[in-house]
Amino acid sequence: MLDIAEELHRWVEQGRDFAVATVVAVGGSAPRQPGAALAVDSEGTAIGSVSGGCVEGAVYELCQTALDDGKVVVERFGYSDEDAFAVGLTCGGIIDILVTPVRGGVFPAALAAAVSGEAAALARIVSGPEDLLGQALLVHPDGAYEGKLGGHPELDRTAAAEARALLDAGRTGTVEIGEDGSRCGQPLTLLVESSVPAPRMIVFGAIDFASALVRVGKFLGYHVTVCDARPVFATRLRFPEADEIVVEWPHRYLESTEVDGRTVLCVLTHDAKFDVPLLQAALKLPVAYVGAMGSRRTHEDRNARLRAVGVTELELARLRSPIGLDLGARTPEETALSIGAEIVANRRGGTGVSLTGAHTPIHHDDTPVTGHIGSVA
Repeated sequence: MLDIAEELHRWVEQGRDFAVATVVAVGGSAPRQPGAALAVDSEGTAIGSVSGGCVEGAVYELCQTALDDGKVVVERFGYSDEDAFAVGLTCGGIIDILVTPVRGGVFPAALAAAVSGEAAALARIVSGPEDLLGQALLVHPDGAYEGKLGGHPELDRTAAAEARALLDAGRTGTVEIGEDGSRCGQPLTLLVESSVPAPRMIVFGAIDFASALVRVGKFLGYHVTVCDARPVFATRLRFPEADEIVVEWPHRYLESTEVDGRTVLCVLTHDAKFDVPLLQAALKLPVAYVGAMGSRRTHEDRNARLRAVGVTELELARLRSPIGLDLGARTPEETALSIGAEIVANRRGGTGVSLTGAHTPIHHDDTPVTGHIGSVA
């Protein structure tokens, strides 16, 4: 639900009744992962998606029914070999959809947290006793929580602890609570949707290629910073879509700013006086991706310089250089696309090869990270 939080937050502020259908489990080659959502308001307006089109019509009707009768339901959709015209997933996968009418509770607070970029996790019961389906907690990073799951305080505490663990990792997924932990006589499954601040993309080098990469980074849901030591190039006029523009020596800025395991660092300067001290620091950090622009000759020269200042072979193995996937890119926009594609492949475990004729999975098993509104995870 948090991937469409911005619009849903507006609906709450406008006092509109709506129902949300959320993917809570998948099997096979399902097009969307747990947490993907479609919402329908009382006027029939729909936003979001749960299947990329395969079952949207049927799910839309389920949302309208939920608005009428106020009931929470879980519906399974899959492909039927016996009936090719049945509502189902043509890709052959299976998805379970939780349909919930949203009328108060912790949902408004969860949406507000997602929109403001605050860290929080929404934990909902998606399987178990029928009377508990859809019950929700909103869990904060310090372990405090709002709401209740059917009046069982111990269940609330157990669920909050499980949700906090996923929130700490910035992940969305399901967790199982056994009968003893559930305190309701049956095992339970919780869908935990983590809302965390957008991951960072730091682009070093205020060149024309950087401007295109900023746009790609924003499209992918990153909070994008451009850093360059040259004030004449690092300007708001040149990078209107960047979240931050920093005039500083790249390595000094990197040493002073906060990064984490989702941060991507893109070094576009291809100038040794900037690149060597910057990459020497960057390759020691626990970030998601470090890439550097330059020709293969520049790459070899830069690697030699890095070895000379003590960078190890293990650290050098982390460096994506020359940066990007082989798309035959020429223009800044094409180059930015190749860099963005490599970042996605690195994050999701993709190979970067063409799907045509390949035998690799189309959708990898990596659980998405849900960022602030519109993310990604």
